[in-house]
Amino acid sequence: MLLNYQYRAYPDTNQGLQFNSWLRISQYWYNKQLGDRFSWYENNRCSVDSCPLICSLPELRENPDFYSQKKHLPVIKQDLTVVQHSGELLDFTSVPSQTLQDLSKRVDLAFKRFLAGDGSGKRSGRPRFKNSARYRTLRIEGQAITVERIEKDWLFLSVSKLKGWLKVRLHRTLPDGFVLKNMLLTKKSNGWYATICLEDPNVPTFNPDEVTPTWDNTLGMDAVLHEDDYLATSEGVKLPSLKSFRKSQKRLANVQQRKEKKRKGSKPRRKLGLRQGREHQRIANARKDHAFKTAHALVRTGKKVFVHEDLNLKALSKRNKAKQDEDGKFLPNGQAAKSGLNKSWNDAAFGQFFTILEYIAGKAGARIIAVNPAYTSQLLAYRDEFVFTDCDIRCYWDEQSWLFVDRDINAGINVKRVGLELFPTIKRCRGNLVVVNSTTHSTSKEVLAVLRNALEA
Repeated sequence: MLLNYQYRAYPDTNQGLQFNSWLRISQYWYNKQLGDRFSWYENNRCSVDSCPLICSLPELRENPDFYSQKKHLPVIKQDLTVVQHSGELLDFTSVPSQTLQDLSKRVDLAFKRFLAGDGSGKRSGRPRFKNSARYRTLRIEGQAITVERIEKDWLFLSVSKLKGWLKVRLHRTLPDGFVLKNMLLTKKSNGWYATICLEDPNVPTFNPDEVTPTWDNTLGMDAVLHEDDYLATSEGVKLPSLKSFRKSQKRLANVQQRKEKKRKGSKPRRKLGLRQGREHQRIANARKDHAFKTAHALVRTGKKVFVHEDLNLKALSKRNKAKQDEDGKFLPNGQAAKSGLNKSWNDAAFGQFFTILEYIAGKAGARIIAVNPAYTSQLLAYRDEFVFTDCDIRCYWDEQSWLFVDRDINAGINVKRVGLELFPTIKRCRGNLVVVNSTTHSTSKEVLAVLRNALEA
């Protein structure tokens, strides 16, 4: 199974300068290939409102693709390349050949995704030209890397065309008998990081279709995002949230205000900009660490199937549309209240968490299922009755069953029922919700047991 381990790299001064040079050359080569594709795309077509007998097309040339652009590398390596706008000289022979070839592949994938779209036919945005802030990662193939020595807490790597050995801090041990596939060198605000992709023969390749969901081996999860709660599971447990950005936004705003007061291009402004980047990096690291710890806590429950909501995170954190009256004046649209909710959704980073959970569960032989969460937070899990119709209703007292029902835990159970295809079919009849084809009675006993255990806890 392929695993990715990220470590902190400690290059010396000369190696850091060499890595910066590699990034600059790779950035230039990426933008040059992308510009060549856009140039061919614009020059080899005619406008729909132009007559083909009047408009003139330049001499047609071959459409640049992955192979034609990769074949241009030996030509560009013969001499130093001069950048027109800055006059700097770039030596392409100083960069590993596999790294430059990987750039051609990245451009090819970006441009194909722009033209063809994804599997559902939705086209993505136009590929961007990368500046120094956006281009930060180098890919080095495993055949260009040699493991020279492994000490207790350090790993020494020999990289092709790099002077000396690269020193990497091992905060976790490498598995026995691993095979090095490739390495990603990423420049962040607080230094360099090496993401090592390796193949562990001790971990078998996981096939999700081999796991059959049942009531006992399945765990449902509801994204809470209320007060200090992060997730509510179908076992009656609530996991806490971190809110890393909320806790650090005052300190971050202070640094940003101090930076804006400094003169542009001055050394104090540049130093405060680096500090601002480190603050953002600290927030991102805390959020990622919380996601990994939460995923490990879920996997340690021993469940083999994890069901979560298929959230449309882009729409949940989207700004409200502007409202105007007849005179063109803007009316209140509720965006002031929704801005805080948008910040909370982005701070929770559920998309990143679900991706990490899938990675952790795959190593443990568990399966991840994303389901449609429609009406799961409104319907009682043990009776076909819509109770939680308002978001302000966080708890419900059931006189018939003599039971307090928590809204979030009830939603987590319903998400589990959707994953097991036990959730009823719900239709609208003249504005009212109607339940048809219900199988709630088959799981009501188990649901009531979970809710009573959660109330006792």
